[in-house]
Amino acid sequence: MGKASFVIRRTLQLVVTLWAVGTVLFGLFRLMPGDPTSYVVSSQMTPEARRKIIASYGLDQPLHIQYIKFLENLIQLNFGQSFHSDRPVTDVIATYLPNTLVLMLTAFIMAYAIGITLGILSGWYRGSRFEKNAVIVALTARSVPTFYVGLIVLWIFGAGLGVIPMSGMTSLGSQSTGFWQMVFSLDFLHHLLAPALVLGFYFMGYPLLIMRSSMLEVLSEDFIDVCRAKGLKERTIMFKHAARNALLPIVTAAAIALGYAVGGSVLIETVFAWPGLGREMVRAVLRRDFPVAQGTFIVLAATIITLNFIADLAYGYLDPRVTYD
Repeated sequence: MGKASFVIRRTLQLVVTLWAVGTVLFGLFRLMPGDPTSYVVSSQMTPEARRKIIASYGLDQPLHIQYIKFLENLIQLNFGQSFHSDRPVTDVIATYLPNTLVLMLTAFIMAYAIGITLGILSGWYRGSRFEKNAVIVALTARSVPTFYVGLIVLWIFGAGLGVIPMSGMTSLGSQSTGFWQMVFSLDFLHHLLAPALVLGFYFMGYPLLIMRSSMLEVLSEDFIDVCRAKGLKERTIMFKHAARNALLPIVTAAAIALGYAVGGSVLIETVFAWPGLGREMVRAVLRRDFPVAQGTFIVLAATIITLNFIADLAYGYLDPRVTYD
């Protein structure tokens, strides 16, 4: 199988997976208990007025008609109207998604910068106390729930010491003329620090462990002995030769981890009351606003699936040993 055939096959799999995710979400949210239109249909309305509002959302139609309409709208990236705010779901996503991306990308960059560095050093100094401590830190970061770490950070540094804000991404009364002006303000960075560090601590264990294992494998290769025989400095061998060749698994795994990072920010956004897409998704589920819940779930799922697809393609280009048979 050539590269073109592989790309076509994986693209078809991506489309089928997205269809399956959308179908499951469609069924799940319609099986939820309670009336999803309770926010827009008042008990004081006349029966005729109630029927008109329900019909405007298409909820009076048979389930299979609703499903067909749902698929048609999904192809057009039209997720419908919010039951709660009566806004288009695409507008809701556009409002909260940038906040999630800023938090997630900040945590991701910090986690991979620190994790890769610690992974290189722990692999190089195998058997040392540094390696043992680094592995303990990595396993702790991957094992302790993020919401638990977030609550402890809020309790100690927020409620106790008062050095970090307790919630939100800006202080009350702060004003900014645009999104980027807000992002680069000191007040925003002050609010961003704690949730980004907590989220970054959780993500750090993944690249650290992968980089350590990859370094141990590379250090057993013959070219490392050749580099030492040439009289190269240990630092040069470690970073320029060993670490450079050990980065391949990290590069491909980063695309997958980046997708899961979007979903992993849900708990942190909830704990720190960060107005992002994950927190809005939780609130939509609680108030049975399934157009918003569906839209946010689909966006997060599509992000993860697409980044997995990119990782598959990137691996073939970065490693010439990979075949498509």
